[in-house]
Amino acid sequence: MIQRIQTLYLLLAATVSGGLIFALHLWITATNVKIFAIDNLTYFAMFMASAVLSLASIFMYKNRKSQFVMGRLNIILNFILLGLLVYQSLSISGETNVSEKGIGIFLPIVSIVLLALANKAIKKDEDLVKSVDRLR
Repeated sequence: MIQRIQTLYLLLAATVSGGLIFALHLWITATNVKIFAIDNLTYFAMFMASAVLSLASIFMYKNRKSQFVMGRLNIILNFILLGLLVYQSLSISGETNVSEKGIGIFLPIVSIVLLALANKAIKKDEDLVKSVDRLR
């Protein structure tokens, strides 16, 4: 389980989605208040759901097909989260609520890249097992 590269990718994706949201802010308001994901329940729930899906996918290493499907669902969840964050940052005009965008807005992009790499490795393992089964 740990020796597979997709496990490391999934663990990094879980760390990005579940851990870095507490360290990196999403934006700074006009009154210089840093807004983290934990301050907004919707964003926090989506980040935590992404982290839980990544961790659950790690422990499904015996069933590669469902691991692959969970990875795809996690990618879709992160795209939805990214869309919400971009909408939030673009829909508020001027300096009313959002003064400065934070680096935390890009966390779903990092998570999407890591999940895509994990799914590529899962697919590679599945193809290897299928090719060995053909030789029997």
